[in-house]
Amino acid sequence: MAASHFSGPLVVGGVYYNAGEVASVTTGQTLTAADNGKVVFLGDVAPGDVTLPAVTLTGFSVKVINTATTTTSGAVISAEGDNISGVLTVNGALIAAVAEDQINFIGSASVAGDWIEIVSDGTQWLVSGAGSAAGSITATDPA
Repeated sequence: MAASHFSGPLVVGGVYYNAGEVASVTTGQTLTAADNGKVVFLGDVAPGDVTLPAVTLTGFSVKVINTATTTTSGAVISAEGDNISGVLTVNGALIAAVAEDQINFIGSASVAGDWIEIVSDGTQWLVSGAGSAAGSITATDPA
């Protein structure tokens, strides 16, 4: 059987998949359904925040990777709040996220290669990720 090759987004059941697409964020960005499947690079020492689309986009996923040692913190923020849960491995320790508003890449602690991946199940965001230094990635509910 011959291999199939696609370019551009693939739409399956109304969900967009952009496998292999990359975006670099230097001043913050609000994601949309068209960003599903992307890798987002926090490409600056002060990257700003990445706001997720509505959690109701079941199957939406994005991987966020820090590409610099940050001097100012950046966050991945839920548009609705109180719906990010999962486990992060930070400096070898497991950090639980339970009904949080945001995942933070902490200034002066987060370095290139720290990452999270976040996926919607339709009602909550499920997060996993890794940070190399103590306190480099945190999960918070600042409200």
